[in-house]
Amino acid sequence: MIYCGSQLIVGDGKTVIPEGALCVGEDGRIRAVGTRAELTARFPEEPVTEFPHASLLPGLFDMHVHFGYYYSQPDQENFDDFMIAYYAAEQARQAIRLGITTVRDVSSPHNLCNRLRQAGEKGWLTVPRIFHTDTGICMTGGHGHDDGIPEVDGPWAIRKKIREQIRDGADWIKLLTSNRSPIPEFTQEELNAAVDECHRVGKKCVVHAGLQPAIQMCIDAGFDTIEHGTFLTEDQARQMAEKGIAWTPTITAYTVLYEFTRDLLASGADPSDRIAAKAIRDMAFFEPAYLAYKNNFKKFYDTGVTVLAGSDMVLYGAPPLPINRELSLMVEYGITPVQAIATATGNPARVMGLESVTGQLKEGLTADLLVVSGNAAQDITALNRLQRVFLGGKEVYRPE
Repeated sequence: MIYCGSQLIVGDGKTVIPEGALCVGEDGRIRAVGTRAELTARFPEEPVTEFPHASLLPGLFDMHVHFGYYYSQPDQENFDDFMIAYYAAEQARQAIRLGITTVRDVSSPHNLCNRLRQAGEKGWLTVPRIFHTDTGICMTGGHGHDDGIPEVDGPWAIRKKIREQIRDGADWIKLLTSNRSPIPEFTQEELNAAVDECHRVGKKCVVHAGLQPAIQMCIDAGFDTIEHGTFLTEDQARQMAEKGIAWTPTITAYTVLYEFTRDLLASGADPSDRIAAKAIRDMAFFEPAYLAYKNNFKKFYDTGVTVLAGSDMVLYGAPPLPINRELSLMVEYGITPVQAIATATGNPARVMGLESVTGQLKEGLTADLLVVSGNAAQDITALNRLQRVFLGGKEVYRPE
């Protein structure tokens, strides 16, 4: 089958083919990419599907999801293992409906992502490709301990927990070492041990670090990706670029939290409401966080640090998995739509070691394909107008 659009965005951050097309084989892999004229001449026997006034682009990655995060639900007392599994399945369904064909889950209840992935492999559910960190690891009393993340202290205890999580199927390892306090949670010795253990056995590691000095400690330790990096500096972004450490800013999560708290304060919200009270208390953090991204994102991007798109949306009532808004904010803050799309396609594929599998529309790769109305190379909001989602060459979603 040949699919044709008004333009084809390859996913490398620069290449756009006007009147672009790709030929997909029966095995779900891309046989060729080029212009409509080139491909119809080269494969005259292939049927052609036209998508006029539309863009073709790779399926999106969301590099920071929590499919099993039910803790902000107002009826969380109802969430036993069965409800959590149903909730996670709904998150996976929403991902497909948003054009997300690959996710990295960076902390959900133990074994949930393994089972969700297996359900997809058995054909019981349609799910994105799932890579995960199992539960993550925090220090005793650290960020996430009240959300079921195991508490571990000391270099050798951390190494043991990493070995257990790898044994149990974790694809990556995650540590959490800062929250709202400038006091780092793990010590440098503990962070160094975690990275050394992961890299020793050929696994990559990710860390939640938003404040100083934790960010610098994680750069020094050599994590593969830093999540949030909210109060990153330009010098640190350059260090990350030099060391090959990628950055997942999760701009939308902090923007939505800022907007939520701002609107609550403006409306005179009842401070006795559990969720509202917590958000109001955190306003002193969310506003400077929102401004840090807004004022610095382009400057940091220009250092050459690899930027990854991740949504991290766990606030009750917020739009699920808003990767489209994440890319829109990146464009609003100064990069081009084509560059923004690469943060959710070619960049994460490279960081995940999947560049020979997916992430670009390129010969030999799996046909993870989105069709969106409009010119996404010029207007990033075209991602809000999905026409089709293909996973491995198979259509898995079209709006009714």
